[in-house]
Amino acid sequence: VRLQAFGGGLVQAGGSLRLSCTASVRTFSTYTLSWFRQAPGKEREFAAGALWSGGTSRYADSVKGRFTISRDNARNTVYLQMNSLKPEDTAVYYCAADRYGLEFIDGRDYDYWGQGTLVTVSS
Repeated sequence: VRLQAFGGGLVQAGGSLRLSCTASVRTFSTYTLSWFRQAPGKEREFAAGALWSGGTSRYADSVKGRFTISRDNARNTVYLQMNSLKPEDTAVYYCAADRYGLEFIDGRDYDYWGQGTLVTVSS
């Protein structure tokens, strides 16, 4: 499974960006998909996830109400809409996939990772 993330860039505080991640797999709908991020000098952290079944999603407290994860199984793509961006959202954002995954937060549960896309939010 190959994941490719797109959509990062430079944005001012308060602005918006939408990240996309496409997967080269025929069974896309069977994967729990999540976005993690890693800020400079910090450990990687969970940001948002979409369960493979049932439409369940989950968000880190730091992004809740500002970020929205969605998936389009027909296009093998997961999105992260990021609104009201803050400088502390600056990070490399990674998409990750876990087949039939039931957990979100622990990155060790994920089998596949994208290459990351850099989001920089200026103050």
